[in-house]
Amino acid sequence: MADANGEKLGIVVAGSLTKGIDVRLDTAVRIEDMVVGRYVIIQGGSKRFFGMITDISLEVTDQRMIQAPPDVSSPLMAEVLTGTSTYGTLHVTPYLNIGGDSAELLEGPQPVKTVPGHFAPVRLAAENDMEMVFGKEDNDKFHHIGNPLDMETRLCIDLEEFVKRSNGIFGKSGTGKTFFTRMMLIGMLQKSKAVNLIFDMHNEYGWAGTREGGPPVKALKQLFPEKVAVFTLDEESSRRRKVSTDFVVKIGYDEITPEDISILRSTLNITDLAVEAAYQLRKSLGKNWLHQVLESEDNDLEDILASSSIHESTLQSLKRGLGTIGRMGYIVKESHDDTVSRILEYLGRGINVVLEFGRYRDISTYLLVANMLSRRIYDRYQKQTEEAIAAGDDNLKPRPLVITIEEAHKFLNPEVAGKTIFGTIAREMRKYNVSLLVIDQRPSGIDEEVMSQMGTKISFLLDNDKDVDSVLSGVSGKNELKSVIARLSPNRRQAIMFGHSVLMPVAFEAREYGSAESYRDFASNVASGKKQAEKDIEELWG
Repeated sequence: MADANGEKLGIVVAGSLTKGIDVRLDTAVRIEDMVVGRYVIIQGGSKRFFGMITDISLEVTDQRMIQAPPDVSSPLMAEVLTGTSTYGTLHVTPYLNIGGDSAELLEGPQPVKTVPGHFAPVRLAAENDMEMVFGKEDNDKFHHIGNPLDMETRLCIDLEEFVKRSNGIFGKSGTGKTFFTRMMLIGMLQKSKAVNLIFDMHNEYGWAGTREGGPPVKALKQLFPEKVAVFTLDEESSRRRKVSTDFVVKIGYDEITPEDISILRSTLNITDLAVEAAYQLRKSLGKNWLHQVLESEDNDLEDILASSSIHESTLQSLKRGLGTIGRMGYIVKESHDDTVSRILEYLGRGINVVLEFGRYRDISTYLLVANMLSRRIYDRYQKQTEEAIAAGDDNLKPRPLVITIEEAHKFLNPEVAGKTIFGTIAREMRKYNVSLLVIDQRPSGIDEEVMSQMGTKISFLLDNDKDVDSVLSGVSGKNELKSVIARLSPNRRQAIMFGHSVLMPVAFEAREYGSAESYRDFASNVASGKKQAEKDIEELWG
């Protein structure tokens, strides 16, 4: 078989820019060795075309052979027919072209705008081809995330470009999203100027994570204790799991606003009228409105009703819904420490923050805490950025922040996306140095406008057509990529990535995470980075 050493696969026999290129395989190439998702180079007259195999088919020169197949029990007869009367074809979607002269080479790969001529030779992409398109791992910005399908070449992502936009990691349960997300967070921690605030609903990213049928795996704090702080809503849970925490989060009644209650309408089972009542109560009772409502007796409720236009049944509905929040152990009458200031303090020092939820894994808690804290942090970022712009000094801008959220469709569905701060962040495209990393198994539940603003999408296997359509919405060559997603193997950590931070879609097998060797690899990146920094300082100062 022709492998990744550049041997010829076949020649171009037909195609178009919109429908793709048809390649007839050479006789020596076994069609069984071809794989959807592999990359090929088409050598045109003056350009090289970089494309992906998106379909494989069998062809015959005479249609009568299909109606009356010949006797191929003889190996000699089978060999004679193969390549003459029967042959294999590849359907290739071209994405990039690389010019032949020095000026075009300096420009790098460009989006394809034409097609190669008839009979142009086709070969599998080699390692140097992949590095030209996807970059080469270094200590600066390129992070190794895995290997292209059926290749040993290291596939990298440009983290500098990745953190400039909001991004999404999608896939059905059990496909490896969480492991891959940890690995991406490590890359950003090591090579990006951005810091992360991770709302860790299932306690997977702080100290240790779970693995099906195996021992726990190390998470960010164990691997990089100096660069990660663990905050917790549930000190008791952290103590049971022997997690060393940096801060215990408590939220005061006075910190919760009607806007926070609004996005919890369906989870708290309260009516629209009850939500409107919350706004009225905040206006009339002040910032302690929630505490007064929850602690009020019947006589107090009568006083509240008398001084407002709220109906009694509406107030009772609101009180029942708010009671769910009041029973949470992390909710206190008055918080004596400002969680937002603590988070910003760590982020400002370049330390990533993981907020564990402990036993509070209900969606009401996750929606309330993540949205409330993110909204206040975003307000601080907005103010600081505007002050830096007014002063004309970019050094005064806050450090770029990536907010990581799970179960993203709960925050970003059409009903609440306009009410949560996350919808605002996604639409404003890092206007104030804040972006999102969303993790979800139901991307079809996310608002279409928000999905359209995602810079880079990484999708593991999805078996729901609506989810696949949502992920691929607005992507060129959507139908071809659907066939690639459908064939991803969940057992081999296979995924496809496309969007802002990569020049073209790439199907790959994610880097292994959880073995002692993988931990050493991550640590070696840090060590080599320190050595390079020391060398740079030595060269600078002699």
